[in-house]
Amino acid sequence: MTITHEQLLEDLYIAYLEARRHKRSTCNQLRFELQQERELLELHEAIVARAYMPRRSVAFMVHKPVMREVFCADFADRVVHHLIFNYINPLFEQLFIPTSFSCRKGKGTLYGIRTLQHHMEQCTKGYTREAYILKLDIQGYFMNISRRRLYGQLEDVLLRVRYQPITPNVAEVWDDRLDYDLVLYLLRVVVFNDPVKGCLVKGSRSEWNGLPPSKSLFNRPEGVGLPIGNLTSQLFSNIYLNQFDHWMMEELNCAYYGRYVDDFYIVHHDAGYLKSLIPKVREYLKAELGLTLHPAKVYFQSCQRGCSFLGAFVKGKQCYAGRRLRSHFKMAVAAGVHPCADEQQVVARMNSYLGLLRHYLTRTLRKKQVERLNKDGKYVVSNGYVKITRKKRKQ
Repeated sequence: MTITHEQLLEDLYIAYLEARRHKRSTCNQLRFELQQERELLELHEAIVARAYMPRRSVAFMVHKPVMREVFCADFADRVVHHLIFNYINPLFEQLFIPTSFSCRKGKGTLYGIRTLQHHMEQCTKGYTREAYILKLDIQGYFMNISRRRLYGQLEDVLLRVRYQPITPNVAEVWDDRLDYDLVLYLLRVVVFNDPVKGCLVKGSRSEWNGLPPSKSLFNRPEGVGLPIGNLTSQLFSNIYLNQFDHWMMEELNCAYYGRYVDDFYIVHHDAGYLKSLIPKVREYLKAELGLTLHPAKVYFQSCQRGCSFLGAFVKGKQCYAGRRLRSHFKMAVAAGVHPCADEQQVVARMNSYLGLLRHYLTRTLRKKQVERLNKDGKYVVSNGYVKITRKKRKQ
């Protein structure tokens, strides 16, 4: 299908509405919104003329939950990222395995934790027999993704669907939805764009002190590494390891397998089998994807002793909040009891934590910390300590 100019403009507007969600208070977004029609028309014209060029990114450091370098794309480029996502994500969703959890609707961290819990229970037959879990990690994943390999994977899937459909009628379905030439053009521009060139560094470069060189795009070879912070990077990170996911499940027959970005696990009743997978996985990642298994993050344990995964600790039928989550919750409460704390912000932050913590065995923790926050009676607390609201002031 060759997309019409009118349809492309409509798709750009939809992408714009999605890109501005939760970003309406940022200067970059407000600047775009003030001249929304002109900005969208300029993007449209540039894409049609195959002259679209990403604008410069803003590089900065974040220190929580861990030290990490982030490249923030210009808002206009974020609109294009959403446009690409809307075009190709429905197709790739059909190709992903069910237990790939990262950045997928309805398959976030909580789904990943529950799936691991289910796999452990299934493999141990309700904890009536011994089973083991092997958890592995890819070293510097985003910083070691080959853009050439990534684009090759994207192009291969799109061309196979277009010319050699996997199942009958697949080509007809996607021919009605995708302008393949347009999509491949946008993918080439975004994948091979180097965000380091001409970027604006927010803050001081001294903030990079302490970050290992291998975790910064400023130190990566040309054509290697994706910026953390872009919607397309999240989608591309799933696509890049999709062939690895299928290899694990179909070639190595790992029935109880799950992955969240670069962190993945296998549950099996045979300890020797799990240990034999480590060199195979290491060799495959290096040879096929140019990635390295993290040598210091090899976790092997009996299911009976539990396992930490995605900020939680799973043991038997119970699921506990991880140390980092509990620590950050306590820090949020400590900030909330400060006399100068904004009550509206406190309510929003606390309800975010309480909404997450209610999925874990944390009633005692929630009760103690909410009572600490509400010692002056400023807030109304729900019976289950899962929500607080500001107490109405008398006129």
